Amino acid sequence: MSKLEQVLILDPPSDLKFKGPFTDVVTTNLKLRNPSDRKVCFKVKTTAPRRYCVRPNSGVIEPGASVTISVMLQPFDYDPNEKSKHKFMVQTIFAPPNITDLEAMWKDAKPEDLMDSKLRCVFELPSENDKLNDVDPIKAALVLNTSKADSTSGSKPSSLSLDDTEMRKLMEECKRLQSEMSKLADENRQLKDEGLRMRKAQRSDNMVSNTAAMMRKETSSKSLPSLLVVIAAIFIGFFLGKFVL
Repeated sequence: MSKLEQVLILDPPSDLKFKGPFTDVVTTNLKLRNPSDRKVCFKVKTTAPRRYCVRPNSGVIEPGASVTISVMLQPFDYDPNEKSKHKFMVQTIFAPPNITDLEAMWKDAKPEDLMDSKLRCVFELPSENDKLNDVDPIKAALVLNTSKADSTSGSKPSSLSLDDTEMRKLMEECKRLQSEMSKLADENRQLKDEGLRMRKAQRSDNMVSNTAAMMRKETSSKSLPSLLVVIAAIFIGFFLGKFVL
């Protein structure tokens, strides 16, 4: 038996494009539309489950309804020379009446009742034109806000209030840095004063020690002649005593 043709209409039909840079999560959408008059169960699978986050990855689509699926690519180091081999598959089946357990239904599903569509992943880096197009809406918003400011004096645009808030933050940061610099300058002066005091104290200690040494030398030099005089007097008295006797 030939395989059933996919009942859902996929948008995009074959490629899931992810536009970099890929330093952050990149999200692309996949829209599933059910043009039939029956409920359709769907399930999304990928060959790289660790690289993608899919919400929702399964569910039921009512007749004539649509579901938008968000496919989130996780950050990675992009190599332009490396081709992406990641693929997705949307698997579907007509929902049986009074369905209550989707997991049991998928487990018991027959291969001939399943329908599937495959999509490949395409990684793209933004071109220069895309960058300019991204900048142009920002410029247009700024011009629009400026014109509103000129025409309306009573209210301030949100962009201007945001600028004022940023300016206040910058001013507060400058004040904080200036206070820290003054504190550091005070600490530096205190350290210099402390160093001067220590050097002066060391010099005074050296002067006191030198003065004490000089006084000891003078005392020793003065006591030496006195001692010699006493010794000489003793000898003279000893000899005179002998001659007298």
